[in-house]
Amino acid sequence: MKKASSLSELGFDANGAASGFFRPVAAGDGLCTPTSHRRRLTKVSVVGAGNVGMAIAQTILTRGLADEIALVDALPDKLRGETLDLQHAAAFLPRTRLVSGTDLAVTGGSDLAIVTAGARQVPGETRLDLLQRNVALFRKIVPALAEHSPDAVLLVVSNPVDILTYVAWKLSGFPVSRVIGSGTNLDSSRFRFLLADHLDVNAQDMQAYMVGEHGDSSVAVWSTVSVAGMPVLKSLQESHGSFDEEALEGIRRAVVNSAYEVISLKGYTSWAIGYSVANLVSSILRDQRRIHPVSVLATGFHGIADDHEVFLSLPARLGRGGVLGVADMELTEEEATRLRHSAKTLWENSQLLGL
Repeated sequence: MKKASSLSELGFDANGAASGFFRPVAAGDGLCTPTSHRRRLTKVSVVGAGNVGMAIAQTILTRGLADEIALVDALPDKLRGETLDLQHAAAFLPRTRLVSGTDLAVTGGSDLAIVTAGARQVPGETRLDLLQRNVALFRKIVPALAEHSPDAVLLVVSNPVDILTYVAWKLSGFPVSRVIGSGTNLDSSRFRFLLADHLDVNAQDMQAYMVGEHGDSSVAVWSTVSVAGMPVLKSLQESHGSFDEEALEGIRRAVVNSAYEVISLKGYTSWAIGYSVANLVSSILRDQRRIHPVSVLATGFHGIADDHEVFLSLPARLGRGGVLGVADMELTEEEATRLRHSAKTLWENSQLLGL
């Protein structure tokens, strides 16, 4: 029998199929004629059907964040298998149309395009090591996405995410407000998890940010960490003499290295980044105006030079239009110095690209 994902592909005409099951609603002097759906449907595209892309798609699907999800990948058999696997769960999920293809044309009309495609980080490899391998791929993907969905918000997840967000901005021609990197949204969650676990509170009640690079030079903003409105660092230092500068740096390193630990144990990260990106998708598509540490153009913030077009993570207000504003958070001089060092690292690497 022919393999197919729908009865139409098996040769059954779908036109008017529902008419045998449903009668028009009576309306006084006659029958109501069905009208076209007037609600604007929301479409999200995910480019890259690897472990990260599918974790993102699955989380968006289960949370009912989109009316249509388009999946794109260069491997047609794997893509079809992943699509069918999700379609077969339709009876247990919110009604969402799933489409897929190897051609980026399938993403046409997207409200949000998520890019996860790229070479996978391997044990012992830093995110910046991935740079040259992934820029060439972006030259093929980003202009096509921009052509098919000129009004979309572009969300970059591929690593090194900060520099590739800069690349996507340059290649897309989009306004800077509509090009976002997933940045340290996940790093901040890891930071909050460690602190919440130590304090025996829910991580959602922690206010704690990692900013700067999504990588080795990220900055833990200890000066603003709080729970229930109470500063955490001062309390910890008063009750535990071991919370000195060396200990704080050890915690920051633990946050940075947590991704490498997961990669060394299972070969890749997927579930946490899936939830992190779905969190961003919700804020954007539902216009929630929530604050997330994501990769944005940081020129002029915290002493970063005005002529340095560098993307790194700062707390940003997200909504339907993308980045609606960036918080000019108060940093200590030490934190600001570390942030500028992170920016310098990213700037130097981005200048090697010649964009």
